[in-house]
Amino acid sequence: MNYLITGLGNIGAEYASTRHNMGFMVLDAWSEASNTLFKTERYGDVAEISFKGRHFYLLKPSTYMNLSGNAVRYWMQKLKLPMENLLVISDDINLPFGTLRMRKNGSAGGHNGLKNIEELLGTSDYTRIRIGVGSDFSRGGQIDYVLGELTAEEKEAMPEICKRVIEGIKAFSTIGADRAMNMVNVRKRVE
Repeated sequence: MNYLITGLGNIGAEYASTRHNMGFMVLDAWSEASNTLFKTERYGDVAEISFKGRHFYLLKPSTYMNLSGNAVRYWMQKLKLPMENLLVISDDINLPFGTLRMRKNGSAGGHNGLKNIEELLGTSDYTRIRIGVGSDFSRGGQIDYVLGELTAEEKEAMPEICKRVIEGIKAFSTIGADRAMNMVNVRKRVE
């Protein structure tokens, strides 16, 4: 069974350690732990990982965050996947740093990458994992905040956050989204 796991972020070294690149960070951690390399393909970098009879296509769109739907739509069609085999990882300023939220559907919550995916897929019925980045910014400072570098403490917490998200993705593919949500959506928070 095949799955498309899309991590949202912006391409380029200047964005690598920013809060908006949480999705890229998770996929990079998973590919590194699996000794798998990303290859540049159409609309993004793609790596392939197998786990318990499941085959995951990890996609880091090269379309920039606000046009992520182009990459997701292309790869969903190319792989001929049903919507239930898509999982998108994004940052979320509405959750405290390190808090994870898995949902089978829902609104974009003001996230432009998710908005574009929803618009181009014509549905919001796809699974997503949101990684809380907090909202420690003053009025009007949201863009600078999400495009800002992670603090030293946040960087230190990232390996554990990535591990928890990867466990959630594996659970999503093996025990289903409902049971995986029960596992991922605990009130555990990285300090």
